[in-house]
Amino acid sequence: MTPAASAPTAAVTVVGLGADGWAGLPDASRTALREAEVLIGGPRQLDLLPPECTGQRVAWPSPLRPAVPGLLAAHAGRRIAVLASGDPMFYGIGRALAEETGALRVLPHPSSVSYAAARLGWPLEDVEVVTLVGRPAARLAAALHHGRRLLVLSADATTPGEVAALLRDRGFGPSRMRVLEQLGGEEERTTGEVTADDWPGAEQPGDPLNIVAVECRRAPHALRLGAVPGLPDEAYEHDGQLTKRHIRAATLGVLAPAPGELLWDIGGGSGSIAVEWMRTHPACRAVTVERDPARAERITRNADRLGVPGLRVVTGAAPAVLTELPPPDAVFVGGGLTAPGLLDACWEALPGGGRLVANTVTLESEALLADAHRRHGGELVRLAVAHAVPVGGFTGWRQAMPVTQWAVRKTLDTSSGADR
Repeated sequence: MTPAASAPTAAVTVVGLGADGWAGLPDASRTALREAEVLIGGPRQLDLLPPECTGQRVAWPSPLRPAVPGLLAAHAGRRIAVLASGDPMFYGIGRALAEETGALRVLPHPSSVSYAAARLGWPLEDVEVVTLVGRPAARLAAALHHGRRLLVLSADATTPGEVAALLRDRGFGPSRMRVLEQLGGEEERTTGEVTADDWPGAEQPGDPLNIVAVECRRAPHALRLGAVPGLPDEAYEHDGQLTKRHIRAATLGVLAPAPGELLWDIGGGSGSIAVEWMRTHPACRAVTVERDPARAERITRNADRLGVPGLRVVTGAAPAVLTELPPPDAVFVGGGLTAPGLLDACWEALPGGGRLVANTVTLESEALLADAHRRHGGELVRLAVAHAVPVGGFTGWRQAMPVTQWAVRKTLDTSSGADR
């Protein structure tokens, strides 16, 4: 029998380290650190290593992510150990290293999230984790739902105060908060429970290494925001240029966002389509194009308030600015349909399998959609919504302007390899 080939030796070993430092490491992690010729990590992590770890110590520069390729190249051919906090593959440096090198060995340590769930008695599968490390606090807003439990990864000692302020601002002031510091270390501490409304403004937790536990409670007066498209129109700041709730829900249903996909939202108005596309999953991305600077600023405010500060807003006229954008998985055209060449430019930008949805209320734009439907197929529908309103002492229906919608999926002609 021929012996099986041994696995290649990893060029880089990533060692997860907790607040308990060297004392909390298993034998495999200690051996990897003793044998490393180069030890890379943050100053705090490097200071936790004993003298028996004799490798050259290299502190990460700032910003960290762009420095990864250069540091690995500078020490190529040597045994490298990289220090990480907790589990390196959970919002850690492990991801960046895995993208740079295929020869990666990971020795994880329990993450702060695992420690926090254990201390609180919270089943981890029922908890949503939101990281604010290097990210704006506004992204927390998308996770706020009454009764949900959140674990917020803090950037530093100021994060709990930022979380409390955001909860109050978004109508979740009654939410209960606790801060857990130095989890797993000798100086571990958990604060008493306090509501965001009662959070002490001047006091900050004593240690920057902390995680914030939140039990969400919505205030009685706060607007209820669901987890699916079709948020109340009152959730948006707008000047009348807003895809209304029922049409918005139908439009997002046809656009069918999936994790990791990118949307172009052309003629953003108030940004509602792009915002709700991104709210469907944290990995969904969107670019909204709006030629009016005031509306573009309003879109940014709506995105921040509704928890998707990563929405990219491009101020300019389509189709001219579209050439500067990354290829989309889906395109929505909510305005500017009569701009020469716009629909054709959107169609050409779509890859095979991409979706295009366009809405209009004018006869001129409807004619363009009818022609596009004739050339490319898809589905042409008319959406009508009526609301019950007072009519004297009775109630009657008030019809909103009907919306004509063209929706199409670009297929791939397998015989020629061309999109059609």
